[in-house]
Order: sequence, then C-alpha cells, then structure tokens
Amino acid sequence: MKWGSSDKKRFTRGDIPDLSGRTAIVTGGTKGIGYQTVRALALAHARVLILARSTELGNKAVAEIKREAPTADVVFIQCDLGDLAAVKQVGDKICKDEARLDIFIANAAIGLLPFGLTKDGIDRHFAVNHLGHYLLINRLLPLLRHTAQLSSPPAAGPRIVTLTSDVHRSAPASTTFSSPAEVTTNGGYGAMGYYARSKLAVVLFAKYGLAKRVFGAHGDRISVVTLHPGIVHTDQLDQLKDAYGWLLGTLLKLLTLPFAQSPAQGCLSTVWAATSADVEQNGWSGKYFMSVGEVAEPSKLAQDPKLGDNLWELSEQLVKEKLGPDGLLPWDVSSD
Repeated sequence: MKWGSSDKKRFTRGDIPDLSGRTAIVTGGTKGIGYQTVRALALAHARVLILARSTELGNKAVAEIKREAPTADVVFIQCDLGDLAAVKQVGDKICKDEARLDIFIANAAIGLLPFGLTKDGIDRHFAVNHLGHYLLINRLLPLLRHTAQLSSPPAAGPRIVTLTSDVHRSAPASTTFSSPAEVTTNGGYGAMGYYARSKLAVVLFAKYGLAKRVFGAHGDRISVVTLHPGIVHTDQLDQLKDAYGWLLGTLLKLLTLPFAQSPAQGCLSTVWAATSADVEQNGWSGKYFMSVGEVAEPSKLAQDPKLGDNLWELSEQLVKEKLGPDGLLPWDVSSD
C-alpha cells in the first residue's frame, strides 16, 4: 500500500487512498474546511483526532460523521491553540496515548478579527495560526519520528500540511519577527494585516523551520507542505465586515461568493497534500501550493531566510518565556 497519487490538475474523492491503519490530526476540524477534511479522511478509514477549542462543536462533528459512517474512528480532543500550557499538555498526552501519527493538518486559524491578546499576552492571530501549531508539532515530534521508522506500510512517511492563505502577500512590510513586542502589542495593522502576518509566519515556519532546520537537517522521512486552499465559503467571508466595516465588507462578500468553493470542494486540496505520493516522490517538502499539484512562489518576505530565522528564534523565546526552559523538546529528540 502506498500513498495516493494524482494528476496535477484534478483530484476527487475517488483519488483518496485507503488510509486504514493510519492516524491523522486535524486542528480546527469542527466546521468548514477542517470538518470536511476530517470527514474525508475518516471515510477513507483513517483514525482521525479532531483538536479544537469548542467541546460542543467537537462532539457535534464526531456525532455527524458517525451518523454517516457508524464505524468511523473519529475522536475529539479539546485544545485551545491560544493557550500554550494547554497545547503542551495535549501534545504530550497524544504522544503517550497514540501508537502512530501519519498526518498532521494545521487547519485551525483566527480569521479577519480585530487585534486581541491571548491569555499568554500574545497577538491572537500569531498565537493560534502559528505559535500554537509550532509548539504542538514540537511536542508530537517523538510520535512523528516513531511513525517514520515503522516498516509498514513502507512507502509512507508522515506528512504535515499547514494551511496558509495567499493573503500572506499583504503582510505589513515592516514585519521582522525580531522581538516579542512585535507580536504582543497593537501595531495598528487592522484585521487583515494581523491575519496576513500570521499566514506569512505559517509559510516561513514550514519552509525554513520544519522542512530545512528540522527534518532536512536531521534526515527525517517526514514531509511538510504549506497550502492556500483557495476561496472557500466559510465563516471567514462573514468576517470581511470586521476587517472592512459593514458596508464594504458586505459588498466584498457578495463579490467573492460567486468564486467561492463549498467547504466540501475546498478541502480536497488539503486532502491531496496530506495523502498524495507526489509530495514525497517529487521532493516537494517545504513547498507552497496554490492548488493540487501546482507549486507556487510565495511572497518575497516568505522567501527571506533571515525572516525565517527571526521567526524561529522569536517562537522559541516566546514559548520558553511562558512555559519555562522545558516548554520545548529538543528539535532533534528521538522517538524513544
């Protein structure tokens, strides 16, 4: 058994391989693209862990999938990505309880909402969209590396998919990720500016952090890609009013709707990125995708290795300031 393949123009539900015996995590998997991603993986016989903040929505998502497929192996785990201590606890528990982890999809995100701080005092866009996933992946490294060493099925290495947005191109030009103050104070960028900056961080983390600094440097058979899923009809379209005001936001939503995919359609690029053999076979780890099988060039800021290094150092500093020196596992931690 090997991962599914695809042509580079079209990917349908029929192309999703049988994922029996594999385990996946989807953050923010209770609605929208995240829910449809969970549903697609579960119907392909994967064990799927939904990590999300709302217990009510999490239990509802599990119930809906089990109503459709009673034998589906779907579990909800409450996790607030804006709470670093909780993220660490959840990651460690998953490492203890699960036998393997084949797919990790960083889907959860704060959308076009006004500036706000998490309980840790960090810009909520940066905290949820990037930093929480940074810490969670770190705590899951032993399980990912253990899975990479398993002999069955031999063709499959673990896969990490981080969802970003082409809006990352609109990140403030002043972004440097050089000090905590940059992501703990209100810089007046507006909802779109904070969202775009956080999505820039997602691209940098995948390219210069995980693909190069961690998995590439240590020879891990673990791939990571970052993906813009396209325009999808989710709650974020309603948040245009928060970003631009009621009148302009409503107009933008009405203009966008004709081009928007349904969540069921929009999740397919994510599922492709998580399951296709093309990613590993073509050496696409660290790449940015705009659609199925189409590598795209991210923004100039997203291709700045210095900015990638700054982000890495800032992320490490913030986690250790909030959780202490043991908040992060060594990035070369073994699977033992």
